Formats: sequence, C-alpha cells, structure tokens
Amino acid sequence: MGSYSNPTGWGTMNNLTTLASVYTAEKATPGTAGASYLKLTSKTTSAGVANGIAVSGKLDSMTQQPISGFPFNNRPTKLTGKWQHMIAGSSQGSITITFSKWNTSMNTRDVIGTGSVTLSGMAMSWAAFNIPITFSTSDFPDSCIIVMKASGAAPTDQDYLWVDDLAFDVAPLALHDIVLSNLSVSPNPSNSNWVISGINKFTDKSVKFTLVNTAGQVVFMQGVKSDNIYLPIDNSNLPVGNYLLQISCDGTTQTVSLSKY
Repeated sequence: MGSYSNPTGWGTMNNLTTLASVYTAEKATPGTAGASYLKLTSKTTSAGVANGIAVSGKLDSMTQQPISGFPFNNRPTKLTGKWQHMIAGSSQGSITITFSKWNTSMNTRDVIGTGSVTLSGMAMSWAAFNIPITFSTSDFPDSCIIVMKASGAAPTDQDYLWVDDLAFDVAPLALHDIVLSNLSVSPNPSNSNWVISGINKFTDKSVKFTLVNTAGQVVFMQGVKSDNIYLPIDNSNLPVGNYLLQISCDGTTQTVSLSKY
C-alpha cells in the first residue's frame, strides 16, 4: 500500500485504489489561482478502471455515490472555475452541483437546486467555465454537494479532469434585511483573508462574527459595535477547506459558507 492525501473537505476513490498503489485524485502544481490544483485521472486497477471522482464531502468508494456534502445556505446563480480535460475513450466526465434542505415535516432531504454539465470535446490548457444553477423553490438550502468525474459510466484509463479556482456566484446575504445593509464577505474563496463589510442599522447593538470549521470548532470570534463594519479575518494559517461564518445580532443569526484554498 502507498500513501496519499485527499484534498481537504473532499472525498475521492483513493481510499479504495490505494490497495493497488493507484491514486485517481492528486495534488498538482502550479495552480491557476493558487499554489496547486486538483488532478482527477481514471486509472486501471486489478478490478478494472477506477473513475477519477471527487465529492465535496463524503464519497462511498464502493458505490461511487456521494454520502453527504457540506453546510451551505445561500442561492448561487452559478459555479465558476478553470479546467483542463480529455478522454481516452468515449465516456465523457461531468460536474454536478446539488443543493438540498432537510424537510422537518417528512424527515427527508429535499433537493431544491441543481446544476450540471457533461464535458465535451477537450480542453488542453486552462479554460474558464461556469455552470448555471437553478432552484425549484424559493427556500434557502442547508447543504451542497459538488461531484466531479473524469469519466462517465464507462471510464477509460487516463481520462482526466483537472480543476482549479472553484467559486460560487452567490446571492446577497439575507441578514441585511434585518440588521445590516450592504453586507458582503469577500473574496470567497480566499487564501489570505476574508473581509466583512456592511452598515449596522442599529448602532447600539453589537454584531458577533463566529467562524467554525467543518468539525464545529470555533476558529475565530469577534464582536463589532459600529455603524460602519469593516472586519478582516486572516485565514492564512487556517487549513484549506470549508468554513461557516455565523453572523449574530439581536437574536438573529445568518450563516455564510466560506472556502479557503
């Protein structure tokens, strides 16, 4: 058995294919936006060709289906990024995005938003892409799953999909209707700092900002009592991955999904 490291916050086929010292998801350098990018490659194993798959959450490597995603409660209009891709056979890869919300009445998870693209042709150098997202209800989701595949249902050895600089075009934050106006958190994703800015409608009230990781651990907390809010959060020493920013004021809390790359 060899050794491998999955991208932080993502599930891949590596935990299964490592038995044959084969790795379908690898870190490669340099990236287009940062120091590295995700390299998905379908590869031959003793059991056949393993698809290069990455899931933003947990992946069942036996069924090749996502188990869970990451917390997210906004309504983006599209997923953007950069890619390179090519297939050696005839089964094209894909990227899909699914937004869901827990139905407390039925105790089921409802899909309320989707976006997808099946790759076509090839991109032999970095090319920008955007995948439109459509919501079927006016609700806000509580979870998101992104699935990226180097191949389709019939993978061929050396099909590949390389991805970098993923980002959502996100709708304005909802909390501004209650406490804050012109609220923004940018850049997102980021690899140095996020900057929170906005105007506090109630200058006598403090706004608390709490940043938690996917394990629920608080990594930053600060209260701000000012009419004009400007708060940089240094993330340079934080691990790469997904985070939740909780913005609380006067008994109301809004959660915003942030990413560190």
